[in-house]
Amino acid sequence: MGINPSSTSLTHAELDESRQSKRARIIKNFGSNFVTYNIEDDPITFKDAMASSDAKQWKEAVKSEMDSIVSSRTWVLVYLPPRCTTIGCKWIFKKKLKPNGTVDKFKARLVAKSFKPKDRIHYFDTYSPVTRLTTIRVLIALASVFNLPIHQIDVKTTILYGEIDEKIYMDQLEGFVSHGNEHKVCKFVKSLYGLKQAPKQWHEKFDKTILAFGFTMNENDK
Repeated sequence: MGINPSSTSLTHAELDESRQSKRARIIKNFGSNFVTYNIEDDPITFKDAMASSDAKQWKEAVKSEMDSIVSSRTWVLVYLPPRCTTIGCKWIFKKKLKPNGTVDKFKARLVAKSFKPKDRIHYFDTYSPVTRLTTIRVLIALASVFNLPIHQIDVKTTILYGEIDEKIYMDQLEGFVSHGNEHKVCKFVKSLYGLKQAPKQWHEKFDKTILAFGFTMNENDK
């Protein structure tokens, strides 16, 4: 006696239906534990920042950055010497957020456009050593053995402390062109974020300062 396969086989629709879960769906309710934040993207340009709804906060952030630059005497205004060129600069805007997603701080940073400086013209050496992790572990172990306190410091605008040896000129920045000196450019005296040699110059400045207080450099970290 033969069996007709078509009479016993299930159709695709019946198979799909049989595979579906019979469990009742429960709509998720997160209650007040989750909050959605609608935050604008960070401005790309100076004009964007000044035209945004947070213009007041961005102006304060820019002023804070400029105050640091001026107090550090990062540059002086001079006429551009013949056969010399300038590099540009750009404002970087960033909102720093708290763990809960709300805005903690508005940060503005002036950065030199690093794609323009040329090797052996605007900079010669860019190497800046970094402390080895093993060195940090040894120091922590010694502090533990001899019951010594450990102090951690944070230097604000670190890059601005490094001194520049090369002759680098930059266009005056948008929104801060000096009245009566419109035809002058900025000649760097100190480092600025974005310059190739900036980390190295900060490292040298830090070394000189810390050694002057009687500290000894670890030769393995050079």
